[in-house]
Amino acid sequence: MKFKEVLQGKAIARYVRVSPLKVRRVLNQINGRSYSDSLIILKFMPYKVCPLILKVLKSAFFNVNISQNLNISESSFYVSEARVDEAPFLKRFCPHAQGRGFPIKKRMSHIISVI
Repeated sequence: MKFKEVLQGKAIARYVRVSPLKVRRVLNQINGRSYSDSLIILKFMPYKVCPLILKVLKSAFFNVNISQNLNISESSFYVSEARVDEAPFLKRFCPHAQGRGFPIKKRMSHIISVI
């Protein structure tokens, strides 16, 4: 009895200068969909983070093809995992009344995509 080989590609974009909340609302739309459907969704969504996610998704797809040396169609792959983790944030201070400093957190993300 032969087991079917599972082709899997993974790509990570680290320290992307976008808040994880903004990335998560886009990743929830493509999680579990086919690769070709998720490409179409990302091309037409109006968010700033979509080109970054598209880049990571394409990288994961090409990692599958390079590692296996196969030419497989895009429609046979699914986005099995698309998630975002919080990266360290940059701390900045904005001056406020009576000499106080108001902290500003400039958040960053780690975008992880598995096909």
